[in-house]
Amino acid sequence: MKTITHRYKIITSILLIILFGSCSKDWLDIKPKGRFTEEDMPTGSLEGQVFAAYAGLRSEATSGLPYVALHNIRSDDAQLGSSTGDEASAGPIFDNFNYPLDYWLVNNYWTGHYNLINLTNNVLATADSIDNPSEGTLANIGEMKFLRAWAYFNMVRTFGEVPLINFRITDQASANVPKSSINDIYQQIDADLADAVTYLPSTWPSHPGRITKGAALAVQTKAFMARKRFSEALASAMQVINSEVYDLSVPFNMIFREESENSKESIFEIQALFDGVQNFGVTYASRQGVRGSGSWDLGWGWNIPHPRLLEAFEPNDPRKDVTFLYSGQRNEPYGEVLPDNLPRPYWNKKVYTNPTLRSRYGSRFGDWFNVRLIRYADVVLLAAEAANEVGGNTNIDLALDLLERVRARARGGNATILPAVTTRDQVALRNAIRHERQVELGMENERFYDLIRWEIDVQTMRDAGHVNYQLKHRFFPIPQPEIDKSAGVLIQNPDYR
Repeated sequence: MKTITHRYKIITSILLIILFGSCSKDWLDIKPKGRFTEEDMPTGSLEGQVFAAYAGLRSEATSGLPYVALHNIRSDDAQLGSSTGDEASAGPIFDNFNYPLDYWLVNNYWTGHYNLINLTNNVLATADSIDNPSEGTLANIGEMKFLRAWAYFNMVRTFGEVPLINFRITDQASANVPKSSINDIYQQIDADLADAVTYLPSTWPSHPGRITKGAALAVQTKAFMARKRFSEALASAMQVINSEVYDLSVPFNMIFREESENSKESIFEIQALFDGVQNFGVTYASRQGVRGSGSWDLGWGWNIPHPRLLEAFEPNDPRKDVTFLYSGQRNEPYGEVLPDNLPRPYWNKKVYTNPTLRSRYGSRFGDWFNVRLIRYADVVLLAAEAANEVGGNTNIDLALDLLERVRARARGGNATILPAVTTRDQVALRNAIRHERQVELGMENERFYDLIRWEIDVQTMRDAGHVNYQLKHRFFPIPQPEIDKSAGVLIQNPDYR
């Protein structure tokens, strides 16, 4: 059940057919697939190229298993899961932090993000040649600046220093550049997001899921928080909140259902299109789906919750049963009873798909499931955190109010649970907000990076049993194949030489 309109499906299908259509016997005369050539586009129009760049978000590398593994499995709230075979081969990497120099998931993550960066650079290079760009063209530029910033934000948090490529690649040699400093990467992110905030609309009249000003402000907030620039983060987050485009009206137990895609909760969401006929889906759900047999073979079973996350919820917090899908028990909202002989005691319920849609689409793997990358509650809690860090009575009042908004939604009208936080002590309030982020955003790819920016990752990870974790494990090594291809231009991260 999608919230996108029939008209949007038709338009999207046409664009995707153009982008990903199969080859014919006249293949020698067909333009390259995967993007429009510039002569396809009306003068001054970037729409086709922009839609091609959006496709880079749906790749396996940027929203499938590499994304899930590198962003969430290595946190204290998650475990590898999957099968015993996968556990034997990948467990040492993601549970024990023995990072190899050449591992396919890491390699794919790197190349997938640079592919997205390359797509955006191509559009922006075309835009540079347009005189007196229209409002629509400026919005297209904003979309591409956002996507480039998003890709680099992921890369700088995952690898640290990386090559900064902000130009159209004309040949292989032009792409072979050395790493830039973390500060330089963030300067590029800041510049791109500032332009995106300027050019993007708050909403689009059609095409749900297109990037908005709110999405740019949300990533801007995250980028500032990563560097402890709390006043700037608070200002960006409050622009999102005061825009009144988003709210917390969607009940927590509805957020991750298909009928709630592109809701008022959603700030940045990858669009999947899969209905049994058209297959332009996303593998995010299938890579984490229940790993069983028969009708319970819903996916690969990676990224399962850690018992620590189960224990983190306050008594009777309804969010726990929206986060955990239990083996051997009846699970709402669909009343399905999972077998008790599954290889794991619980699974990530935030990718649990509607059985009616599995039947309708003739697939168990949830490729139609949109990826909620940034939720409004995430930004509200970041604003609360920033306000508390800035300090002062007015900001403490604001932090308490914002925190209560999230807890009130979770409470669901039950006044006997999740009491309001009232402390005005900065340390106690800081811990309360951090706890709220853990339970509100559990299994949503935020926890590991939260621990790093709070500078509590080493102790927390070791408390969770990851005794091998060290500061160097904040970053992965640069994939060795990329170093080899660079002929000495690209240098390995110092802790992995």
